[in-house]
Formats: sequence, structure tokens, C-alpha cells
Amino acid sequence: MNRSFAKTSRRFAPCAALLVLCSSISWAQATSERPHFSIRKPDPPAQETPTPQPIPLIISRDTPIRVALTRRVRIAREGVPVSGTVVDTVYAFDQAVIPAGAVVRGRVTRVAPVPKLRRALAMANADFSPTHEYTVNFDTIVLSDGTLLPISTAVLPGTGQVIHLASAASSDTGTNKQSQAGKLAARQTQEIRDRFHRVLAQIKSPDRWNWAKDYLLSQSPYRRQYLPKGTRFNADILVPLDFGSATRRPDQLGSIGTEIAADSTLHARLGAEVSSATAHRDSPIEAIVTEPVFNANHELVIAADSRLLGKVTHARAAGKLHHNGELRVVFEKVVTPEGIAQAVQGTLKGADVSRDANMKMDEEGGTRVTDNKSRYLTTGLSVLIAVAAGRGDPDAPGGAGSVNPGAGALAGASGFKLVGIALSLTVHSRAFSSVLGGYGAATSVYTHFLSRGKDVVLPKDTAVEIGIGDRRPAAAVAQRGGSMQRH
Repeated sequence: MNRSFAKTSRRFAPCAALLVLCSSISWAQATSERPHFSIRKPDPPAQETPTPQPIPLIISRDTPIRVALTRRVRIAREGVPVSGTVVDTVYAFDQAVIPAGAVVRGRVTRVAPVPKLRRALAMANADFSPTHEYTVNFDTIVLSDGTLLPISTAVLPGTGQVIHLASAASSDTGTNKQSQAGKLAARQTQEIRDRFHRVLAQIKSPDRWNWAKDYLLSQSPYRRQYLPKGTRFNADILVPLDFGSATRRPDQLGSIGTEIAADSTLHARLGAEVSSATAHRDSPIEAIVTEPVFNANHELVIAADSRLLGKVTHARAAGKLHHNGELRVVFEKVVTPEGIAQAVQGTLKGADVSRDANMKMDEEGGTRVTDNKSRYLTTGLSVLIAVAAGRGDPDAPGGAGSVNPGAGALAGASGFKLVGIALSLTVHSRAFSSVLGGYGAATSVYTHFLSRGKDVVLPKDTAVEIGIGDRRPAAAVAQRGGSMQRH
């Protein structure tokens, strides 16, 4: 059997070898035709793009829009139209939404009757046309593209002449310190120069004839009441204005709340009235930032609507014998709308006030009411006029009991303005002219020297400039100054 199996194996061995050879060739061909795949490392994940953040552009309630009248308006009846332009650009966050120069429209909504007591007091002073209290309302803003933006506002009576009150530049440099007398003399000289330049600008103004006419009308016993061109109003927004939203990248918002550079100036408005009559040391005050603040890289540091918190450091109320008030404030903290707070050293650097307030600001931001130096001259002239009217003039047409027409006219003007002039020229009486002159002199003495002085009053929404100082300790600052002098 074994012999038979071996014989059979030898017979099929070539077939088996041929079968193995064919299988090998087929496998090799299949392997050569199969595609080759290389193993790749996975790509690094792509860096995600920062998602822009939407910022709502909303003007909040009580934000004032400062408006200046573009033409004279008569206060006679309700419904009289008024028109003006926006004085200061209004910002929402970091973007201007209402540009300066935009037209604002409104109307006179109320003309109140004059109370009987005030009318009687005015008539006693030869004023038969006392001014009426009035209310103006602005209801529409015309943007530069012609869009009509309806607004709802609360408007206080306007201010006729607004000036920018700025702190006096310090004259102390290094060791060359000026004496108190020298600084006082320099301050008074500067006041005289400022007054001269204001009068000169008034004379050269294109509206000088209107100014002269308004002055003559103010001396008349009967006159119409007008709001002159340029009268300023603060129109507080009652309903928030929504201007949509703006997108800002996170890197554009990363500098918010960082340190404000020294010597920066923040534009703001007072959140409430500050007066030397009611304030006392450490009374809190607040101002609202009206313009965004950027750093040297034009990155936003402080957004509009941020709050400046401070306090009163000195307040002296006005007193008798014409002692005027004084006020000094500092700002110690600024808080962004997001709640980020930082300490600052801020002093009052400037403010928009009425010219009639007669306020001055010293080198450190202290504000005080000053008296016009011409009060000595006007009071002295009033007394001299009264004395001249009382002496009479023997050469006058009425004899010793009469008065010179010129002296009588001056006495009448001193007492009752144009009405007094007319009466003096009509009566030709020394006694009558003496009474008018004496009344004018007494009134001048009381008003300029004996009456209660004026308080420093910074109304709500007053536009102010806050100067940011160096926050380092005083010793470090002094050391730095000494090292600068040595070098």
C-alpha cells in the first residue's frame, strides 16, 4: 500500500508544483495593482476667529442735548416755533450718534403770566414789562442725511451768553515761585484783559447792531421779550433713543477700564447741581462722561456714559457785606458702564457757565465768584451825580430851586433809567432830581457793597472738563521733580 501511495504522489507532484506557481503569480499581480496609502498626521486644529460682540448704541434717559438757537425768538404766545443746532456731539459707548450741527426743532409750549408781586416790584423800578417765565420743548432732530428723529425732552430756561471757564495756568516753575501779591496782581491783570477782549469781540461781532438794539430796549420801560440768537438750552432726553448696535472684537474692548494716562482730559456733565450755598466738605458729587477716551494706540479706555465719582473739598457760602461763595471739588474714581472701577486724581479744569455768573477758576480748579472792578467806579459816579443834583444850579431856568438839565437827566438815569430821564427833564425840580439821584446812589451802594454776595452754582448738566493727574504718591512725584532739576 505504501508503495502504491508513493507512486501516486510522484504522479501528482508536478501538478501540485504547477498549481503553487500559478497561485504565486496571481498574488503578485494583485499586490502590484493594489493602491498604496500613506499614514498622515492629523492637521493641527485651526485657530478660532474671535466672535464680534454686539454693543447697543442707546442714549439713556436724562442725557442732555445742548442746543443753541439759530435765530431770535419772541416770547409772546404758545406755539411759536423755535429752531437751533446741536452744540456738542452726542456719543453712545464709543460712537457719535448725534453730530454737532444737527438741526433741532421745537416750539414754545408755555408763557406764564407775571405774578402780581413781581410786577409791582418791577414797576417800582420803572420796569413796566417784566419778563415772563416760559417753557420750550424740542421734539425733532434733523440728521445730516435728512432723517427726522422724533425726541421727547424736558428743557430748562435758556442761558443767554455762555462762556467757557478755564483754570488759570500755574506760574510756579521749579524754585522760581511767585509771591501771593504777584499772583494776585497777575490774576487781576488777566481779568482786565479778558474783559477787554470780550468787549472788543462784542463790538466787532456781526451781531453788534442787534446787541446795541437789545441793550437800548432793555433800558426801556416797555419792551418785548425775546430769546436772542445763540441762547443755549439743555434738552434732557425723557425716552431713551435706540441707534441700533455696533460690533466690536474682544481685542477692541480689552483696554476698557485700564489706567488713564496722566494729563488726560475727560469731558463730562454734572449729574446734579453743586452749590456753595448747600454743599459742605466731603459732600459727594457725580459727573457723567460724555465723550469716549482712547489711549495712545487708539484703544477704548473709558466709554461714554461712564461715571466719575468725587467729593467737595471746600465750600464757603456767600455772606453779608457782599462776601461771595467759593467751591472746590475733586474726582477720585471712574466707573465704566460694565462696572469696572479705577482710582483717579481729577480736578476741575473747565466749565461752561453763564457770563452773568462772574465766576473764576484758579490753578487747582477752585471756583469762586468775583466782583466786577467797575463797581467802584459806577458807585462813585452815582454818589457824585446825587450830590450834583442836590446842589441845584442858580443859572438854571428855574433859579436856585431848579437843576441843570444835564445833571437832572443823569440823576434820573441813575434812579429810573429812561423813565427817570424823561421825568427830570419835564419837572425841572432840584428836590425831585435829588430824590432820583439819591435813590440811584443808595441802590448802587447796597447792590455792590452791602447786599449778600453770590454763591457759586454749577447747575445740573453743566459741561465740565476733568483733568487727570499723576496717581503716584506725592513723595514720588517730588522726588521725580528733584531728579529732573538735578539733570
